[in-house]
Amino acid sequence: MSNALRMVAASFALAGCMLSQGVPQAAGAEPPQKKLVVPGEVFEVAGKTAFLFPAAEPASSAEGRPWILYSPTLPPYPDEAERWMHEAFTRAGVAVAGIDTGESYGSPAAVQAAEALHAEMVRRGYARRPAVLGRSRGGLWASAWAIAHPELTAGLGGIYPVYDWRTYPGLEKAAVAYDLPPEALAAQASALCPIERIGVLAEAGVPVCIIHGDQDSVVPLEPNSAELKRRYAALGKAHLVELIVAEGQGHSFWEGFFHCQELVDFLIHAAKAERSRLR
Repeated sequence: MSNALRMVAASFALAGCMLSQGVPQAAGAEPPQKKLVVPGEVFEVAGKTAFLFPAAEPASSAEGRPWILYSPTLPPYPDEAERWMHEAFTRAGVAVAGIDTGESYGSPAAVQAAEALHAEMVRRGYARRPAVLGRSRGGLWASAWAIAHPELTAGLGGIYPVYDWRTYPGLEKAAVAYDLPPEALAAQASALCPIERIGVLAEAGVPVCIIHGDQDSVVPLEPNSAELKRRYAALGKAHLVELIVAEGQGHSFWEGFFHCQELVDFLIHAAKAERSRLR
């Protein structure tokens, strides 16, 4: 993370945030609740609700067990449409985890919460370098984490992901999440808007796989996924990006988005790649 971005992130620090371990429940406190689409665990980290879909057959490795950092973790997500995908991950020996940061749109506070979850996962014996998956606005969470920590990102996956909050949710709504006036957020787009800093991932050699519909009017293909690919290409890294364009598809529950074998295979391979490299 750049010094400038660290300074911005510091203004979002949460008093008492614990980055190294899950937060114990106070006596008599209600445990965090979340409906899970596959068997897993709901727990609390840094005062926020987190979830974990453990691998069906956990790997035993000194390098840490492979996992995927998922977003957006909101009360409805991951949802039933994604069940096949998450079952495929866990069946392949890859866990999935996420933390609910509300409608944070990849803000420094969201990155900080993801750092807390990452620290907790590492404490539990999971790998330092997860793959990262963002669905829709979760693309902002996923890319913001990856840009802040390219050295900890094994790969970036997306399902019609947002990378530019000027396209969705728009400057006005994003500004609320960043705790800035809209004009101030616009002025800091070069430091805070993920698409403007996506070159950090290209230069670090972070591979990407995305599926996105060419008729998406909610999260337009061109200024988001296609722009990511163009920026990678401008740095001579086009070979690191696989952009699967779903012809005729919009921002929908079309099964092809959630049963995309190429995306699932990419994330499983990326999550396991560090283990393979170290053997």
